[in-house]
Amino acid sequence: MDARDAELKKELNATLQARRELGEEYESALVDSFLEKVDQRIDGAVERRVRRQFAEQQMVAARDGRSPGATDSWGERFGFGIVSLVLAVPLSAIGVGAADLPGLLVSWAGIVGVNVVQAARTQPGLFGGLRRRPTGDGDWKA
Repeated sequence: MDARDAELKKELNATLQARRELGEEYESALVDSFLEKVDQRIDGAVERRVRRQFAEQQMVAARDGRSPGATDSWGERFGFGIVSLVLAVPLSAIGVGAADLPGLLVSWAGIVGVNVVQAARTQPGLFGGLRRRPTGDGDWKA
């Protein structure tokens, strides 16, 4: 039990004690007062969660602003390569079974294409050197 729970428990005990001392005619006001405190506590917890999630989203957005290679790990690239090779076997069999050599060539073209796209995503400068981007004044910068 954290401090906020202990505080809320004290408030509940105080409300119950006040109800015993003041009688039933004050019960509604006491309950309303206690529920207001519970509402404030819930609002505070929700606000903290929303702020935390917003901060996490800002961190993710800031990371996305960097080059993808900076956030992708070597393990992710290695795993993608392994999965591609493992899936190449059944895809090749399906291609050969469906259309012989042309089917095999199409399936391998797809495998290579997916890997090229993944490589370009994780290492932007890999194909064609540095990417050019607009400078804002109509020119392009490498």
